[in-house]
Amino acid sequence: MTVFIGVDVGTGSARAGVFESTGDLLASNKQDIKMWRTAGDIVEQSSDDIWQAVCHAVRTAVAKAGVSPDTVRGIGFDAACSMVVLDRDMAPLSVSASGASERNVIVWMDHRATEQAERINTMGHPVLDFVGGRISPEMQTPKLLWLKEHMPEQFAAAGHFFDLPDYLTWIATGSLTRSACTVTCKWTYLAHEDRWDDSYFEQIGLEELANEGFARIGQKIVAPGTALANGLTEAAAQALGLIPGTPVGAALIDAHAGGVGTVGADPEAGPEATMAYVFGTSACTMTTSGDPQKVPGVWGPYYSAMVPGMWLSEGGQSAAGEAIAHLVSTHPFSAEAKRAAHAKDMPLQAYLLQELENRAPNPEAAARFAGPRVIVPDLLGNRAPFADPNATGIVSGLTLSWDMDDLVATYAAAVYGVGYGLRQILTVQAEYGLKPTAIVVSGGAGESRMVKQLLADASDYPVLSTSSSEPVLLGAAILGTVASGAYENVPAAMRQMSRLADRIDPAEGVTQELHLARYHAYCAFQSAERELRTAL
Repeated sequence: MTVFIGVDVGTGSARAGVFESTGDLLASNKQDIKMWRTAGDIVEQSSDDIWQAVCHAVRTAVAKAGVSPDTVRGIGFDAACSMVVLDRDMAPLSVSASGASERNVIVWMDHRATEQAERINTMGHPVLDFVGGRISPEMQTPKLLWLKEHMPEQFAAAGHFFDLPDYLTWIATGSLTRSACTVTCKWTYLAHEDRWDDSYFEQIGLEELANEGFARIGQKIVAPGTALANGLTEAAAQALGLIPGTPVGAALIDAHAGGVGTVGADPEAGPEATMAYVFGTSACTMTTSGDPQKVPGVWGPYYSAMVPGMWLSEGGQSAAGEAIAHLVSTHPFSAEAKRAAHAKDMPLQAYLLQELENRAPNPEAAARFAGPRVIVPDLLGNRAPFADPNATGIVSGLTLSWDMDDLVATYAAAVYGVGYGLRQILTVQAEYGLKPTAIVVSGGAGESRMVKQLLADASDYPVLSTSSSEPVLLGAAILGTVASGAYENVPAAMRQMSRLADRIDPAEGVTQELHLARYHAYCAFQSAERELRTAL
C-alpha cells in the first residue's frame, strides 16, 4: 500500500490528511495555531509555531491512518498567503511592533499596508493589469513596502521573504524554489512571461529587490507539484515522523488547493465548466479559462497558477466565515446560544444551522425567515468585484428582539450575504466572458448540504460538491502524487482522485423572486455605503 499526505495551513489551524492514490481519505488531524491581533488591522503569526503544528498534525494523521511512514510516497503543502520573514541565518525576524522574533508572519488578512496599496495603484504600472487592475493590501508587495518604510532595519536585515506555502516547502526540503502559484498571485510575478518586472519594483520604491536579482523573493520558479530538491531533509523527516527523501511537491495557496481538489471532478466538462468556491474564514472564487480574461476588480488573470497551462481569475470575499462568526458572536443572544450549543457538544454555527433547519425546513421558508435583514459582510473590505479595502459591512432590518429567532435570522442573513457577494462576482465575470455552468464548493464553512442550498439560492447558481470530505487537503495531496511520479501531472491526478457527489440547484418560483429582491437591496446598500464614505 502506498499513500500520500496533504498538509493545509489555514488562518487558524494546520491540518494533515493521509490519502490513497484513488483520492480516498484514510485519516486526518487538525492542530490550532497562534495568532496575535493588534490595533490598526494588524494580524501576526509565528512560523515556528506553524511548523510545529504541521509536524504534530502529520504525525497524528499517519498514526490514525495506521500506515507505516515508509508507505508515504509523497507529500504536498498548501497554506494561506501570509508573508514569512526570516533573517540571513534563516531564523525568524520580527515584523511586530512588539519586537518579538516569534511574530515573524504578516497574516494575509493584515491590512497594515492599505496606504501603500493605494499609493501603488495611483502609479498604474502595467503589471497591475494582471491583478485585476488594482493591487490589494492582502498581497505581498504593499506589505514589503510597508516593512521598508516602517521597519527599515528589519527590511534590510531580512534574508528571505516567503509566501507561507513556499516557507513550508523550504523548511521541508531546504529548497528556496518558489511556486508559480504563490509568486504570480501575490507577488506580481508574470508567469506567462517567466519573469519579474524590474520597472514595477523600481517605480514603487522596492528597487533593492530588483537590484538583488530578486534573490530574497524568488529566483527559481516552478509549477505546483514539481518535485523539490531531494525531498524531505533528515531534520524535516524526523520532525514529521516520515522518511528522508520522501518527495515534496511545489506548493499551492490554500484556496487554490481547494480548486485543484474539486474542478477536475467532472473530467468530461473540464475545469472551465465549474467555478471553484472555497468557503472558509474568507471566501475565494477561482475561474479557469483557456485565454486570459481581464475582469476589473477580480485578481488575475494568472497563468498556470492553479491548473497548469490555463488562466485563473480569482475573486472572493475577505471576510466570509469570519464575518458570519463575528456577527453571530456579537448578537445579544449569543451567550445563551453558546451555552445551548455547548450542551449539545456543537460549535455555535452548527447549532444555529440546526435551529434554522428546524424553523425553516424548505428554501422559501429560509428566504422568508431572515425577513428584511440583509447583511453586506464587507467587514474586511471588498476583495471583488470592487477591490475596495476600505468598504465596510452593513446590517439592515434590526429590531429590539433579543431571542433565538432573531439570532438565527442574523445567521441566515449573513450566509445569504456571502452568497450575494458570490452572485455579484459571477455577474461581473459573465460580462467579460467567464461563464461557468456551476459552482463546486469546498472549505469548512460550506460542508453542510443546507449551507450549499442557501448558497445556491442566494447566487442563483447550481452548487456541486465532491465525494471527498476534505477537498483542500486532497488538492495538497495531489501535489505529492505528482512529485512522486504516481501521476504524470496535476490534471491527470485531478481526474483520477476527485469525483462529483452531489448537485444542488437553486430554488425557483417565489424563492427565486425573494432572493432577487434581497440581492437588489444588498447592492443598493453597498452603493449607499460607498456614497457615504465618499462624502465623509
